[in-house]
Amino acid sequence: MASRTPKFTSRFTQRGLVVAAVAAGLVLAAPAAASAHVGVSPDAVEPEGSAVLVFSFTHGCENSPTSALRITMPEGLTSVSPTVDSAWSIAVERADNGLVSAVTYTAVTPISSEFRGAVSMAVSLGEDAPSTLAFPVEQQCETGVNEWVEIAEDGADPHDLDSPAPVVTVTGDEEGTADAGHGEHSPADEDSLVQEESADAASSPNPVGTILGGAGLLAGLAALVVAVLAYRRSAQASRR
Repeated sequence: MASRTPKFTSRFTQRGLVVAAVAAGLVLAAPAAASAHVGVSPDAVEPEGSAVLVFSFTHGCENSPTSALRITMPEGLTSVSPTVDSAWSIAVERADNGLVSAVTYTAVTPISSEFRGAVSMAVSLGEDAPSTLAFPVEQQCETGVNEWVEIAEDGADPHDLDSPAPVVTVTGDEEGTADAGHGEHSPADEDSLVQEESADAASSPNPVGTILGGAGLLAGLAALVVAVLAYRRSAQASRR
């Protein structure tokens, strides 16, 4: 009977190690989920101005590659011109008034979750454009769909939303706004804009993800230490 106790304890401890490792992995995966979204740049435009908006993403539907993006246009736009890109085929939907109501970009080759994808369009704002322009996005994948459609209510923090829609603010402030006289860019200018947006995303990590990552790492290490100590106790007991 005495010889069975250490074996039972050892098996229990091994299971504890596996559980601790799995728990740490799940917690560490939380930052990626928290930072996942479809972003837009620039995120501010002058009243009655024009801009080339770049919509980008760095994830799929979990691990499934992205096959298409369907972007719905808000009220207040007078023109929408999707950018031709060899990586995407483009389909335009129009409302009864002839204005573009939605644009679907279908990837020629589905984009893996390991890579960054981006599409762009030139837009012009009318005088009746609201102060906030939301662009709901349906991210279609080979398996699954992500719907980035939530809009924060007045006074609410958009970072608290699970599936926020990309939002552009209409403001007269010069800082952070697109010049109304430069809505049409050359291909070289647009490539530069995409590269700058990518660099900004890389240099500005999501604070929520960073905090959750630190907490997850500490939790995982604590669980691992507890399991190792329990294993040592069982080994000492088996030698007695």
